[in-house]
Amino acid sequence: MSEKQKKKAGKPVGKSGPAASGSPMDVGLLSQIVELMASADLNTVDVRDGDRRVILKRGAVAGPVQMIAAQPQSHAPAARQPAPPPAGGGGAVSAEAQQAAEEAGFTRILSPMVGTFYASPKPGEKPFVGVGSRVGEDTDVCIIEAMKTFNNIKAECNGTIARVLAQDGQPVEFGAVLFLVKPG
Repeated sequence: MSEKQKKKAGKPVGKSGPAASGSPMDVGLLSQIVELMASADLNTVDVRDGDRRVILKRGAVAGPVQMIAAQPQSHAPAARQPAPPPAGGGGAVSAEAQQAAEEAGFTRILSPMVGTFYASPKPGEKPFVGVGSRVGEDTDVCIIEAMKTFNNIKAECNGTIARVLAQDGQPVEFGAVLFLVKPG
């Protein structure tokens, strides 16, 4: 089996040993992912293995890779996990702290991908949801177009839309907060 086939099959490549007890994944595999990130100029890699998850992120300026999260995941959707605090300082922290205070008590619906946000099924039609709309786990809340594919995004929570934070027709990043939902 070639190295490419082993990577596709999810098997560790190289001389790495089994994952240490309590370790999220094989250190050798993580090293290979870091090398892949550098060679492909990737900023974020999110690897999941069963209930284990590792997110590797690089700063906006090409720099060292940092391991952001390495923890077992609950059965809750990953989009509802709070984002780790940024590794920056200065005035941006106070603005982010203010935003976090405004979002306290709300469930966030996050963008699962990079793409273009659409609030309605077709141009000129009524939006899927608006402020005050009741949503359930299977309620479509928007569409995100990525690579000419239109992806319906589900609420994956129950409650009432409190705020719509994305603008129709505008690009969104992976993990961007699209909606705030008041649980209940």
